[in-house]
Amino acid sequence: MTGKSISGEPTEQFEAALYGDLIRPTDADYDDARAVWNGMIDKHPALIVRCQGVADVVAAVNFARENDVLVAVRGGGHNVSGNAVCDDGLVIDLSEMTGVRVDPAAQTAWVQAGATWADLDRETQLFGLATPGGVVSDTGIAGLTLGGGIGHLRCKYGLSCDNLRSVELVTADGEFLTASTDENEELFWGLRGGGGNFGVVTAFEFDLHPVGPDVATCLVFYPGDQLHDCLQAYRAYAESSPDEVSSLTFAGVMPDAELFSADVLHDFKIAFMGCYAGPAGEGESALAPLREFAEPIADFSGTMPYTDFQQLLDEDYPDGMRYYWKSLYLDGLSDSVIERIGHWAEAAPSPLSTVDVWQLGGAIADIDTDESAFAGRHAPFLLGVEANWEDSENDDDNVAWVRDCLDDMRQFSDGSVYLNFPGFFEEGDDMMRTTFGPAYERLAELKDEYDPTNRFSLNQNIVPSGTAQTE
Repeated sequence: MTGKSISGEPTEQFEAALYGDLIRPTDADYDDARAVWNGMIDKHPALIVRCQGVADVVAAVNFARENDVLVAVRGGGHNVSGNAVCDDGLVIDLSEMTGVRVDPAAQTAWVQAGATWADLDRETQLFGLATPGGVVSDTGIAGLTLGGGIGHLRCKYGLSCDNLRSVELVTADGEFLTASTDENEELFWGLRGGGGNFGVVTAFEFDLHPVGPDVATCLVFYPGDQLHDCLQAYRAYAESSPDEVSSLTFAGVMPDAELFSADVLHDFKIAFMGCYAGPAGEGESALAPLREFAEPIADFSGTMPYTDFQQLLDEDYPDGMRYYWKSLYLDGLSDSVIERIGHWAEAAPSPLSTVDVWQLGGAIADIDTDESAFAGRHAPFLLGVEANWEDSENDDDNVAWVRDCLDDMRQFSDGSVYLNFPGFFEEGDDMMRTTFGPAYERLAELKDEYDPTNRFSLNQNIVPSGTAQTE
């Protein structure tokens, strides 16, 4: 146990003011409380506060500021990079703040920042409504939305952050604010894709759209030796598919005994996955070409409840496995890009790892680049490189594979990245400046206004200018 002790009268006063629990390294539930989804992360905070509401969040922020304590903010879900926990500081844990309130007449939902997409989908689907979320249902809504939010409805209805009506947050000085197009407009611009830089978000208000309850879906697997032909066909398909289709492809071994027969279980494969945001009958026809690129190994396509499709990948990303992901926005899907994707997917040291390509465009590109901070609207595709493995002795090989792949694939990109697939952000400020381009300075001005000492530094960080920063 290495969590530094933070004690004394200020801590006792802080604890007395809380409705939620304050957890210390000596408490029996400390190890469970500090554990996060990514098994690579093993950090020991001095204190963890399980907030029950905004008052607890305000108390935690004020305590951290007044005592110069490092802060990490934990929402409801995955956090690949591990920034939801820290060594020797304070974790502001929102994971018990999971309330959802749906207004079916207005087609809006208000949801607390500790909720997951499963929590939100369960309530909205009662009324045949949804907002664009992720592709794994136990992902937290907060981190995904603040970083953009690329999910199964993106080409029709945009990103998660595109569907925000308002955001509630606590700033570094302990002030509670609402940001929207009518109130704190510049802050609202920065919160839509600028990450968790400007405060602790406590709730989101989303626009909802008619979706489901049943949707047409595609999940089809082909032999890996057909990768080049399949991706060439996919390139043509993506150029002409309707906006109702949002699709992606992933290549790797994917040894799932429940999906594949023994003779192909350990073979290299390529899969295509898609969802149709419209009538299921129309969707089956629109998704059909994805199922005809070659002779499939397995085809699990069909009409299913939207909530089931949202959960389809959940078992592939269990708590405690080791994860290291990175991304790049691609200029296109040229033959050269396809060749390198095939090379790196086959080179993965773990059979659980994949190289993914996400179709973008549609509603994502319909929004002007200056309407929100999100930086990836220009790109037709997103490359995701996912190292997923089980044993710590294989850490170095898997991390090196991701980094080497990204180094190679930068020749097909402007170098900008999707903030929700960040690895551990070794690139720091240079990567953020490359990703946001001219908008970086606008974000830095917001940082100077709302968090000038960088109290909220454990994120995809925008560095404030001209002031001392917390370490």
